[in-house]
Amino acid sequence: MKNRKACIMIALLLGMQTVFAQKADYNITPIPFNKVRLTDSFWTQRVHTNKEVTIPIAFSHCESTGRIDNFKVAGGLMEGKFKSESPFDDSDVSKVIEGAAYALSADEDPELEAYVDSVISYMKAAQEEDGYLYTYRTIMGNDSHPWIGSKRWEKTHILSHELYNLGHMFEAGVAYYQATHKRELLDVCIKAADLLCKDFGWEALQTFPGHQEVEIGLVKLYRVTGEKKYLDLAKFFLDARGKCNLPGDAYNQSHKPVIEQDEAVGHSVRALYMYTAMADVAALTGDMSYIEASKKLWEDIAKTKLYITGGVGAAGGHEGFGGKYELPNLTAYCETCAAIANVFWNERLFLLEGDAKYIDVLERALYNNVLSGVSVSGDRFFYPNPLESNYGANRSAWFGCACCPSNVSRFIPSVSGYVYAVKDDQIYVNLFIPTTSTFKVGKRDITITQTGNMPWEGLTEITVAPAKRSTFSVKVRIPGWAREEAAPDNELYCFKDKSAKKTVVKVNGQSVPIQLDKGYLTIHREWRKGDKITVNFPLEVRRVACNTKVTANLDKVALQRGPIVYCSEGIDFREPRILDILLPDTAAISCKMDTLLNGMITLHAKAYHTQRDSTGQTNLADRIDFKAIPYYAWAQRKPSPMLMWYATTKDAAKPKPAATIANLSKVDGSVNNMSIEAIRDQLLPAGSNDHNLPFFHWWPHSNQTEWVSYTFDKPYTISKSRIFWFSDGGGCKAPLRWRLYYDNNGNWEEVKAKNEYGIQLNIINTTDFEPVTTKAVKIEVDLPQDCASGIHEWIIE
Repeated sequence: MKNRKACIMIALLLGMQTVFAQKADYNITPIPFNKVRLTDSFWTQRVHTNKEVTIPIAFSHCESTGRIDNFKVAGGLMEGKFKSESPFDDSDVSKVIEGAAYALSADEDPELEAYVDSVISYMKAAQEEDGYLYTYRTIMGNDSHPWIGSKRWEKTHILSHELYNLGHMFEAGVAYYQATHKRELLDVCIKAADLLCKDFGWEALQTFPGHQEVEIGLVKLYRVTGEKKYLDLAKFFLDARGKCNLPGDAYNQSHKPVIEQDEAVGHSVRALYMYTAMADVAALTGDMSYIEASKKLWEDIAKTKLYITGGVGAAGGHEGFGGKYELPNLTAYCETCAAIANVFWNERLFLLEGDAKYIDVLERALYNNVLSGVSVSGDRFFYPNPLESNYGANRSAWFGCACCPSNVSRFIPSVSGYVYAVKDDQIYVNLFIPTTSTFKVGKRDITITQTGNMPWEGLTEITVAPAKRSTFSVKVRIPGWAREEAAPDNELYCFKDKSAKKTVVKVNGQSVPIQLDKGYLTIHREWRKGDKITVNFPLEVRRVACNTKVTANLDKVALQRGPIVYCSEGIDFREPRILDILLPDTAAISCKMDTLLNGMITLHAKAYHTQRDSTGQTNLADRIDFKAIPYYAWAQRKPSPMLMWYATTKDAAKPKPAATIANLSKVDGSVNNMSIEAIRDQLLPAGSNDHNLPFFHWWPHSNQTEWVSYTFDKPYTISKSRIFWFSDGGGCKAPLRWRLYYDNNGNWEEVKAKNEYGIQLNIINTTDFEPVTTKAVKIEVDLPQDCASGIHEWIIE
């Protein structure tokens, strides 16, 4: 056991380095998570929950959904067909194994290890003789699914996910070898990687992965084995994009060579995995063209496409980036996997450049979007993470496409690996998490201990204990939120008012002038055991304003305290409909330690409801008690509306509707869910594709007739219908045609229209008709052949 522990320690100590001589690597080396012991309550609890709850239930779901059985069937260990839903399901098993490996690195667990060994034996059995491992094709044969093609690799540049699956297996194989020093899965990976090296390349099959990931896995295999051909293949897969004789697609970033890309487009997880691999390959090859491209891509995201939660991906249709400054809140996608990938990428960029701006983005994603993706209980998950919700949301126990829960299971155990890093005689303190760690700086043994109660309290103490007196530098990151920088260069977000308090740093009680270099305070001195750095951050509640080019957030503020971004849930208000709230700039905001969800700081103030009157004007209504909770904590109680960006003017609010015919009616439809309420909320969009306001649609229905109706509170005489159609230009478009009916003594009769039933987009379509007195009206809508239709607003007069 002692020898095994030593082997594991050597492998993990090397972290981003490898056991063989390398000519190039990252400028900075992170201290691996197994060398950093968490001592706080915030993260220790989450890592424990991940091991005791998330990983076991992820394995359980992989069993119950047939993901693990797929390996048994492919390996001839049981009879049957492919048992789960998608060809990429193999990857989920690998990701959970990787998470288990990280858990085993921290704490021995013979039962978990034995279980993982059994799963690995099934994966080994499923591997074909030459190294090919893709259970869908092995079980079902060629052409058995539209994605996989008639032969190996035929559609790997589109949707087969053959290489994606292998990439995650490579990561799992390396992690499990480093955790247990067992080679079985690593040998499976090497066999598969050798096949890839034979089948792909400039002198072989010239293609690229349709979903990037294998590049990251190949780099990790290179680090462990020293086989440069794996690094070369990772570079080939990057360089082949935009150069092969294959149609390029912005969706998977193959529309142009990677070094020519300067705008983040397409599927966000694919993009960020690719950017992560570009950083890896740049570090290991010294190819500056990757670094220059990465800088441009980072500028595009950080300054035009990054949500305040650290999330990316404005659009759900392609699970990816929108245009510059296109950051809707209600329909924000912000996939959990994308937030995790954002952490990966920003850490790599920091390791290349040593700039704290990358850790600022990493920290924002970590404490907000990533943590939102998993419940505090560890057993409920979000796939997308919107910043606003009309009716609340229920977290899911699992998904058919389960990339997010399995990704969470492998990410959470690694959090302590983002706290410290070293370069030459410099120690970087990146995150302020109570921890203790012993590592080498040059040839010196150094122990670093952090204490405090971040993210709730701003006082952090860093005790430096060299084995003997030594001269070196400790570089303490001063986060953007502690130095008047809400976002890089304050371009996308800025604090609305200036803080009167400043960060105070002391060494052994003596104040240190704060002079920053790339966001770090460098303290260079002779250190003795027990020397103490005290950092006191001003953890104030800050109002954050957004760039005015983001139309969804005009005249609104978000609330942030330290790295934590806040939101409100209707369950904490007397009137749960909170989207109409106006929070005055002058409202004093106080903090309170709340016992909710194992403890958190909540925010309190006085705010107002707003309401529209009969003339269409918005007025202040009731003055109310306002409460906000950390964004990561939402949707963990009873579902209720959620709001993050608060109106500061009446024009920016979404007021409670006036008492109109439609508003006083009962609304119903052929598809009747909570979003149907949007058609009478009296919020007129800027255009048919406006995702900043609620809307209703019949997707995924098409080529059929649908309906919506109003049943009035009493008979009304009506003669006009006004409708604003919703269209996103993809799954929803204008209807082919529609008709208006009224209830004539229990029978639906069509009105006698005086003009056409309009189907124009981006305007209100007004239809006048002969007056009728009725208790109900209904519209029937004929959907297009290949898509649905939707409605923003339907007004009856």
